[in-house]
Amino acid sequence: MSRREIAEQFVRARLRAKALRAFPNAIPDSLDDAYAIQDCAIELWPNPLAGWKVGRIAPPWLNHLQEDRLVGPIFKHGVHHIRPGAIVEFPVFEGGFAAVEAEFIFRMTADAQPGKTTWTVDEAAQLAGALHVGIETAGSPLAPINDLGPLAVVCDFGNNAGLLLGPEVRNWRERQLDSLTCETLIEDLAVGHGGALSVPGGPLAALAFALQRCAVRGRPLASGDLISTGAATGIHAIRSGQHACVRFDGIAELRCRAVPAAALCSTSS
Repeated sequence: MSRREIAEQFVRARLRAKALRAFPNAIPDSLDDAYAIQDCAIELWPNPLAGWKVGRIAPPWLNHLQEDRLVGPIFKHGVHHIRPGAIVEFPVFEGGFAAVEAEFIFRMTADAQPGKTTWTVDEAAQLAGALHVGIETAGSPLAPINDLGPLAVVCDFGNNAGLLLGPEVRNWRERQLDSLTCETLIEDLAVGHGGALSVPGGPLAALAFALQRCAVRGRPLASGDLISTGAATGIHAIRSGQHACVRFDGIAELRCRAVPAAALCSTSS
């Protein structure tokens, strides 16, 4: 099965809101191959990019792949503004994987320099505009995707299904990272605590990685892109009908509810 055929399987399942019983064909054995499949899927997806999510690659995969993070696309139709106190519904794949992740999210204020493939944290900070709090709605039609490892995750949009964008963090450049703390609850039960320091190197290190990895792929970041920097309290599985709440201390309390995903379009095959 070709890279494009694997991408087609994932895209078709997402568009139909149908679960996949297994990874299509063999999982690629390198990040470059996995990102090539992701690129095929991005081209097949009927909606423009709004930005990128950054996720972690942990041991033992870290030693094998020699990268500690991965990226996946966020599409415009999956971005929803979430106001403190409101409850926003978000779709989950029945029979697939779904989770919520507390996130610190940058909005790019300028285009990345074309051809520049190495970025420091200080250079990344120069392109960072507003810093928002929010929730990544992680999701895949393939239920065991995380168990299959980061190469499988990269293939299917980095296991991203949307982004709930909350308010800005005021004066974020003057704040200490240890002051940006948060807690995630599901059905009013605390499931994770953390904050900006839970992201290795802090959110700006994740932004620098996104700048670098996307540039290597020929997809330099652009002004207005949203970069979700990583799970600040962990990855918390959620089922349709359940509520989640993320409390960003001193900033906002964001609430959402999982609902069954509906087909985005009809397909004939």
